[in-house]
Amino acid sequence: MTHSGGDGPSDNGSSSPANGAGRDGPWQGPPASQPEPIFNVPPMVLALLAIMLGVMAWRMFLSEFADTAFVIALSLIPARLDGHAAELPGGDLATVTQFITHMFVHGDGMHLAFNAASLLAFGGALEKRIGPWRLLLFFLGCGFAGAMTFILLNPGLMAPMIGASGAISGLMGGLMRLFFSAMEMPGGLRRLSEAPSSVPLMPLSVALRDRRLQIVTASFVVMNIAAMVGFGDINATNAIAWEAHIGGYIAGLCLFGFFDIAPRHSQSGEYPIA
Repeated sequence: MTHSGGDGPSDNGSSSPANGAGRDGPWQGPPASQPEPIFNVPPMVLALLAIMLGVMAWRMFLSEFADTAFVIALSLIPARLDGHAAELPGGDLATVTQFITHMFVHGDGMHLAFNAASLLAFGGALEKRIGPWRLLLFFLGCGFAGAMTFILLNPGLMAPMIGASGAISGLMGGLMRLFFSAMEMPGGLRRLSEAPSSVPLMPLSVALRDRRLQIVTASFVVMNIAAMVGFGDINATNAIAWEAHIGGYIAGLCLFGFFDIAPRHSQSGEYPIA
């Protein structure tokens, strides 16, 4: 993410496998009769990547002036909320649409590649666990939380903020509710990748007291603040929207329980656990 210029119902610990398999039992992984595809990308993650790539591809056909106007129209600009929307590309409509559209436009190929890799890393396991539509709502919700954090800490800022890093930071935050539980189970992180619905959700009250998660969260916050290089003007291209990253991460960490439906998935028997 750059700028150019009570918990959910699953938080009661009921997310243990419903088929009677204990967390200490040996894990067999996916049946050998079900070969893994070469490109095993869940459909919603693939759709989000396609939109981001499509936006970047479209910009290649625009003139420099048109590209600048296009990017600004999709960007999140706090000043729009202070009565400056009519002065900017996108007009008054962008005052509302900017909370979503900014997630799908990126500064350059490297920015897009980094966010795409992060989306694949964090979004794949979560989509396998909660399904495509809940993953989409969670992604957009975290992105919105990141955008609101950015606006609250930069009221009236005219510089545009773009990128999906706020939403992706939220995916990371949600995954942290599963990460350490998976490490304590047979199969470890492989289990999180191949059978995420079998990993118990760490209740929020427990997660906030978990020393390992506290260290990860503190490190994430410190790294983002350290990466801050200021709030340049509309032509600055290197500033990091650390506020959106932190806002998205905290939202994902705290709100993932509302989206989690692993108990339903764990009854499918797709990944047998002896």
